[in-house]
Amino acid sequence: MPDLEKLIEGLKNGDRLSLSKCITLIENEAESQQTLKYRLIEEIEKFSVPGFRIAVTGVPGAGKSTLIDQLGLNWIEMGHKVAVLAIDPSSSISLGSIMGDKTRMTELSKSEMAFVRPSPTRLQLGGVAAHTFETIKVCEAAGFDRIIIETVGVGQSETLVSQLVDNVLLVLVSGTGDELQGVKKGILESADFVFVNKADGLNEKSAQMYAQELNGISALWPERGNGEKATVLSGSCITKDGLKELIDKLEQFFVAILKNGSYLEKRKTQSILWMESMFYQRFYSMILQKLEVKKILDIAKSEVMTGNTTISAQVGELLQLLQSKLNQAETGN
Repeated sequence: MPDLEKLIEGLKNGDRLSLSKCITLIENEAESQQTLKYRLIEEIEKFSVPGFRIAVTGVPGAGKSTLIDQLGLNWIEMGHKVAVLAIDPSSSISLGSIMGDKTRMTELSKSEMAFVRPSPTRLQLGGVAAHTFETIKVCEAAGFDRIIIETVGVGQSETLVSQLVDNVLLVLVSGTGDELQGVKKGILESADFVFVNKADGLNEKSAQMYAQELNGISALWPERGNGEKATVLSGSCITKDGLKELIDKLEQFFVAILKNGSYLEKRKTQSILWMESMFYQRFYSMILQKLEVKKILDIAKSEVMTGNTTISAQVGELLQLLQSKLNQAETGN
């Protein structure tokens, strides 16, 4: 059992080992660790200072990890502490994850002012891991004021992450047939910035043209938190062209949302979202434990497997059994 007081003291001092242990505790699903986990979360809420949260999403091969590496190094040069939460897809068969993103952020991983943490999705949709919100709060409690979340990729379900951050940076490339990804409405509506990467060599002109096309249709997209339309840029992580402009505009965006109040409003919305999520998690856990739901569910599964009942009928019976147990609990019988 980890010493909670030592972990919290380590967090306050910016100790990365304590930070890693805290995240491991938060991701631990063992029943014996839940009380300690919620005590930790309660404590960090008291001294955590929110920073600038950015989600980086994009098509496979667009260069998200390389771009994050460069962004992080630039922010460190500016005096910031950078935490990267790289969300890695879990296997639906083994539930395992490769956790390879850290190897693609070689320079950033070496810095004492950076913290790179891969986390498995555990089949969570929305481009995030099961405990991304809590992990963000722990990183902020450790003094990291620039939080970057690298999502599992880009798709129709990769929009939940926009509810957890202040800015969504969509990374695209041209010349590979992936241009169609850029017109998915849900993704574009979530993107505050679009960066067309790999605008170098023979691909430079086509990348710039693609960025111009996206900029032309950006007038149709909703206004972002800074009161403006989405920002569309092009550049290259290899030549570093466009990276300084991207950093400058991200910082300008942060200043704008601080001034117009949207930063604070979003923090309030995120707090409610987190509270609801935590309530449902703990309520579900309590129901499973108190009402022996798992045992009842296993029996129902066996009945369905035999083919002697329909799924709908079995769900109805499950709900009746649970209602009966709830009634017994209320009457004390």
